[in-house]
Amino acid sequence: MSKLKIGIIKEGKTPVDKRVPLTPKKCVEALQEFPRMDIAVQPSDVRCFTDEEYTELGIALQQDLSDCDVLMGVKEVPVEQLIPNKTYFFFSHTIKKQPHNAKLLRAILDKRITLVDYELLKTPEGQRVVAFGRYAGIVGAYNGILTYGKKHKLFDLKPAYLCHEMEDMQEEYFKVKLPPIKIAVTGGGRVAGGAMEVLDKMGIKKVSVFDYLYKQFPEPVYAQLHSSDYNTRPDVEVWDSPDFYANPHLYKSTFHKFTRVTDLLMACAYWDPRAPKLFTEEETRQPDFIIDTIADITCDVDGSIPTTKHSTTIVEPAYDYNPQTRELEPAYSRPENITVMAVDNLPCELPRNASRDFGRHLIDNVFPQFFNGDEGGMLERGTIVKDGKLTERYTYLQEYADSAVNNKEKQELV
Repeated sequence: MSKLKIGIIKEGKTPVDKRVPLTPKKCVEALQEFPRMDIAVQPSDVRCFTDEEYTELGIALQQDLSDCDVLMGVKEVPVEQLIPNKTYFFFSHTIKKQPHNAKLLRAILDKRITLVDYELLKTPEGQRVVAFGRYAGIVGAYNGILTYGKKHKLFDLKPAYLCHEMEDMQEEYFKVKLPPIKIAVTGGGRVAGGAMEVLDKMGIKKVSVFDYLYKQFPEPVYAQLHSSDYNTRPDVEVWDSPDFYANPHLYKSTFHKFTRVTDLLMACAYWDPRAPKLFTEEETRQPDFIIDTIADITCDVDGSIPTTKHSTTIVEPAYDYNPQTRELEPAYSRPENITVMAVDNLPCELPRNASRDFGRHLIDNVFPQFFNGDEGGMLERGTIVKDGKLTERYTYLQEYADSAVNNKEKQELV
């Protein structure tokens, strides 16, 4: 039986993403575990692992990947770089009809490509099997502490993106000397887990939600908040998680009880646009609203955190929101402002570590599907386009993809 050849493509999106689906060592591991697999890596001068790191371990470099069966990247592939009739794996950011990627989906259809989106690779129970969430949480929490320290002139931490590896970033933890503040971490998934890893390693104590709300502490503490802690359905007395996820529009936020005691908010929870926002801009002007630093790690612009007006960059990660004027100001402009960290590509700050984690997920959860006939249907469920046609569950994207053609025609008429 012929081998399945996987090509690791050079990231072509701007701004540049340094991550990679498989690190050099993970390539070696994959080849050992799956003898019917071959791997070729497209040379890259932007990748966090150099070409030499691959060749030193015997992984072939190959500029032309047209003989590969499967092409794997991380971010969206520029339209002009798509090879017709191939199977691609990457984060396409199309399932929510993101306007800037309609052209990409249209090109995938026209070039008769098969697109499998990492975001859609899930267990039958709906759990994602490959993601960068943990590192979003790790870097986001670190940035949140960095931002709070800078705002209050307590300490200066080396930015994560200037650290070669996570171990270098962890060397900075000893600088963190916080007063007895309270930190709220929302969410229960990989992102929240990554954030709590950082807080734990910094020696910040975790307390119960009740103690967080009603007790004072002589040291900094944090609490993990789940949806049931800050949402309620007025017509139902007992919390029902399945109902909340099915009918979030029927719920109201009770987060105000946390805004009275929280100094630093780390938003790590997935947010459904139908669900209530955590708080309103009007509430930020109330005297008992004491949050002055927000790390919006999920970075939903105009989402659950109403002060997240736009995303920020790795180099300039924060800005100030003035509650009185509702205007945005440069970060750390004045103490009474709310300083917001809203970097939307946090794992890129620790690309080597994040790539190792991602490769682990691929080897454990995805690659076996190539050789077991997609037992359980994971790849099928994650396929948006099959040979140039939208699969049944994603036919709702047809009009979205066609809009790219219509817009092009309109531009040509102008």
